[in-house]
Amino acid sequence: AAAVSAAATWQPLTAFAEEAVVAPAEAEAPKPAEFPTDWGLTADYYTDAAKVVSHMRLATSLDKGAPDMEKIALNTKKEMSDFVAFYRRFTNVAGKQSFSTLYTAINVLAGHYTSYGPKYPVPAKRRTRLYQEYAEIEKNIKKRR
Repeated sequence: AAAVSAAATWQPLTAFAEEAVVAPAEAEAPKPAEFPTDWGLTADYYTDAAKVVSHMRLATSLDKGAPDMEKIALNTKKEMSDFVAFYRRFTNVAGKQSFSTLYTAINVLAGHYTSYGPKYPVPAKRRTRLYQEYAEIEKNIKKRR
């Protein structure tokens, strides 16, 4: 009989229900990344390297739940693979500083996507390292190295 009377006097806690409705409205939505339309290689090393780096930078910057994250990651991975497959056979390109650093960055990002998949964002520690490499690559591309 005691259990019945306790159940009859139970009332929902309205304060928690109201807070649950308010909290999601305060959360900031991730800013949408613009989906690139310039995928693919042009057969000009410096143009292609700059494009690959910009796409990798975009893919690295995406956080969980970002729109088009999976599509951007998959396109970036394919572009990275095509870039390495095309340019590593040229000895005049394969010896450049920008190429070797870009090759390292490509291996890091491609390895991330292979291990965790295209839906999982790049962790902060790896992201920091990649941003450092991107800056070095962009500096070398400007100097035509």
